Amino acid sequence: MKYVKILFAITVVFAVCSAFSMKKDHPKSVYAFGVAASFTDTIVYFTDIQMLDSVKLSKEGFLPHRDQYSYQLRNYLEYGQLQQNSTCMIYFSDNLKKLEKEAAKILGKYRKSKNLVVQKIEPDKFRFKKPEDENQ
Repeated sequence: MKYVKILFAITVVFAVCSAFSMKKDHPKSVYAFGVAASFTDTIVYFTDIQMLDSVKLSKEGFLPHRDQYSYQLRNYLEYGQLQQNSTCMIYFSDNLKKLEKEAAKILGKYRKSKNLVVQKIEPDKFRFKKPEDENQ
C-alpha cells in the first residue's frame, strides 16, 4: 500500500509538471495564395499556395500586413508588364487543406467563364515575402 501511494504521488507530480510545460501557443504555419484580375483584361493570374515565413495570425485570425502581400502581387504584375490596374486578392489560412479547397473553388469559378483565361504564376518567378524584408 505504501508503494502504491508513492507511485500515485509521483504520477500526479509528473502529470502536473507536464501539463504546465505544454505550450498552448504553438506557432502554426500560415499559407497563402494570390489572385489578380482586371476589368480591362481577360487574363486572371494566380499563385501557388505558399507557406509564409515567420508569420503568425492575429488573435482575431487575420493576417498581419495582408494589404502589403496584395501589393507585392500587384507590383510584380505591373513591373513585369503582365497586367496593369489589377485587383489583387490574397487568401490565407493556417489550415492547408481548407485553403486548398478555397483555391479550387475560386479558380473553378474563373475557369467556368468562357471569357477569361486563368494563368498560373510560377513559384520561381514570384514568392510572397515578409513585408519587413521587402524594403531590404
